Amino acid sequence: QNEEKWDFVLVSDIHEMGSEKEIKRKKFLDELSKKGFTIKKIEDTKLFYGVRAPQHIFWKYQCLLTNPNSRQRNSSAYQDVPVTTRIRVVHFILQNTVTSDLEKLHDLMKKKVFEAAFPLHKKEEIREILKKKWARWRVLFKEQPIEEIRCYFGEKVALYFAWLGWYTYLLIFAALAGMATMAAGATVFSSSQVSKEICDANNTIMCPLCDQNCSFWVLSDTCTYAKITHVIDNEATVLFAIFMAIWATVFLELWKRERAKVATSWDLYGWDEEEVRTSSFLLSAMEHVPSVAPDPCCPPAQILVLIGIAHALVIYRAVATALFTQSQVSLLSQYADIIAVTTGAVLHYLTIVIMTKVRSHTACLAGFLQKPRTFSQRENNFTVKIFLFQFFTNFSSLIYIAFFLGRISGHPGHYVRIAGHWRLEECHPSGCITDLFIQMAVIMVLKQTISNVMEYLIPLISHQLRKKKKHPKKRSLMLGEEEEAEDPCKRQWLSNYELNEVNVFSLFNEYLEIVIQYSFTTIFVAAFPLAPLLALINNVIEIHLDAIKMMRLRRRMVPRKAKDIGIWLQVLEAIGILAVIGNGLVIAITSDFIPVQVYKYMYSPCTRQNHTSMDCSTGYINNSLSVFHIRDFEPHTKPGLALTEPCCRYRDYRNADDYTYTVQFWHIFAARLAFLILFEHVALCVKLIAAWYIPDVPQKVKNKILTEKHSHLRNGLRWVMPWKCQG
Repeated sequence: QNEEKWDFVLVSDIHEMGSEKEIKRKKFLDELSKKGFTIKKIEDTKLFYGVRAPQHIFWKYQCLLTNPNSRQRNSSAYQDVPVTTRIRVVHFILQNTVTSDLEKLHDLMKKKVFEAAFPLHKKEEIREILKKKWARWRVLFKEQPIEEIRCYFGEKVALYFAWLGWYTYLLIFAALAGMATMAAGATVFSSSQVSKEICDANNTIMCPLCDQNCSFWVLSDTCTYAKITHVIDNEATVLFAIFMAIWATVFLELWKRERAKVATSWDLYGWDEEEVRTSSFLLSAMEHVPSVAPDPCCPPAQILVLIGIAHALVIYRAVATALFTQSQVSLLSQYADIIAVTTGAVLHYLTIVIMTKVRSHTACLAGFLQKPRTFSQRENNFTVKIFLFQFFTNFSSLIYIAFFLGRISGHPGHYVRIAGHWRLEECHPSGCITDLFIQMAVIMVLKQTISNVMEYLIPLISHQLRKKKKHPKKRSLMLGEEEEAEDPCKRQWLSNYELNEVNVFSLFNEYLEIVIQYSFTTIFVAAFPLAPLLALINNVIEIHLDAIKMMRLRRRMVPRKAKDIGIWLQVLEAIGILAVIGNGLVIAITSDFIPVQVYKYMYSPCTRQNHTSMDCSTGYINNSLSVFHIRDFEPHTKPGLALTEPCCRYRDYRNADDYTYTVQFWHIFAARLAFLILFEHVALCVKLIAAWYIPDVPQKVKNKILTEKHSHLRNGLRWVMPWKCQG
């Protein structure tokens, strides 16, 4: 045999003879030897133990998972069993082999008896195909070799890339719709009556943006801001939000059909994790099934930290707006709102990065990995908890901007203040939706540039440093020790050891990253129609970035079997429902769509006289600004410049005498509520109809399964009939 084949490699430090660690290592290796494992030792700066399972283990494994009549097949298991199955079975046996001290491999690794245990990236044909057709930047726009991915990394990884590819393909349609929405806004914004009125409002004096030394300002100064707002906030946005609600449903329903095809072609419909797990336990010769561990839970302190961070970002925005407005630098004072929003978004991105690192190092993960039940059950529980944590980390600031900014700040003469000092922010007269647009744009752009660059560079640099640090040094040989430097396995094992570590949740982190991105793409997409386009560009790069990391920078993952993407499908469906609610709230509350419609049909000149040539939104801006008498300012308020006019304007619907809400405010409130109910009911009904109309399993797949069942029954009868005749 030219090349020795090894299933796993165990790595250990060189311990002193007779030391506790050396004794524990020997006991574990002896247990493997008793099970018939072949073990090969290579010594370098570390001790490397190659592990190969005996053939009869895989024959038994096949017998346990197949029908009795299929056991008449050729029992040469080494050739029949796929490499992915070999690695999976050997990994299970290694993890569940118990020494005489009642210690498993996990315990020994915690005690530094062993440093690492991993399957090998081998020089095989399928690996070279993947490196050529998948794990390189030149094939960025080519179809993924899903079948080869499955044969090398197992079904779970292959399903992830199949799902990611499908999601990326359907993002093309969402991206086109988003660009069409922005184009529609860009072509009509210059002629928008609302933005035109703001640009022409040279005599409309607005109340100061802060309490001390802030000047009164003219509404027309924000002409550019108003035009940008109406690129986003227009009638096309409503249609786009409904389209995205339907798109999210169609995407999931079509994925279910695609998954059904894949599961059938990979013969996964009859696969049962519980049965496989029981078979693996029997192979490990374990007498007892491990007891079920209580679900780990993330400490309440983390939730409190998230709430604290959300409050801190609100405080920052309020303080930054006040300080920038009072700045002597004209650029800062002129664009105080935009700078405060943008820097707040950057800070929010930094908190996302920090809290993600905190989450990955928390004891919650360590507690999860200690006492297993079935892997899928543990992963599902863990997925829901960590997703909720990451969701609130990413969306806390967006929720505040979308639904609370400018609505809890009070009004001139009676502002709500933080610690009795800093006023909360107010919305621009043309609405708050641009703030939400900027926040989402900054976070998505930073996440898809800096985060992706770091995601590639950190493993690359780490790999280079490990190679430099772990370069083998030639040791002087002890008496009786054989020269092993020329062993053909040595270089292969060392090169695999120098790669970055992987764990059972390496794939989980990839899923989490894309699902959070999917949340950005759907939940507040009405405020940021370019989100699908950014997601599309990111995913095209992400697919090959993940491929390069898995093939060239990380050790080989232990292949795992799966027939779907697991709990992530339920998470995506929940996000789809949240998207309907979120976009409905954005249009009803954040956008100025409803106030403009109420004005057109109840308060505009069009309601009093028939002017076919008049734009019915004429006069909207003046109507939406309330009057405040300067004499009613709070005593400590000191505007920067005195005003000859007796009053200033602010965005709200209040009476000029007692500052109570006007009747129009309650009309708008009722219209917002009615629109929200109508939008959500229509969108959810369309989602349900789409889900009903598109069956989860294609008829072809159903026919194929039925044919296979019929064939199995006929084969079974061939075994039963001769026996009955003999009886």
